[in-house]
Amino acid sequence: MRPALTVLKRSVWKGPHVVPLPIAEAIKNGTPIRTNARSCTILPQFVGLKFQIHNGKEYVEVEVTDNMVGSKLGEFAATRKKFMYKYTKN
Repeated sequence: MRPALTVLKRSVWKGPHVVPLPIAEAIKNGTPIRTNARSCTILPQFVGLKFQIHNGKEYVEVEVTDNMVGSKLGEFAATRKKFMYKYTKN
């Protein structure tokens, strides 16, 4: 891991940044959780759930896996499009 990323981590004594989400309802119904909380830390309880994360324009559907635990929800919903050249015929 790069040194800059380890410096920017949240303090251990504060714990992970978690927003109250309707997890019990999502497990019962199987519906995705729609959220704008991009800074929410992914916990082990979220594995297997589907989230719809807002990227500023629309909601991007993401299914949480084991590898995502400890990351933020916003890392998996890109806010910028890739640049592409367009050819226009005159």
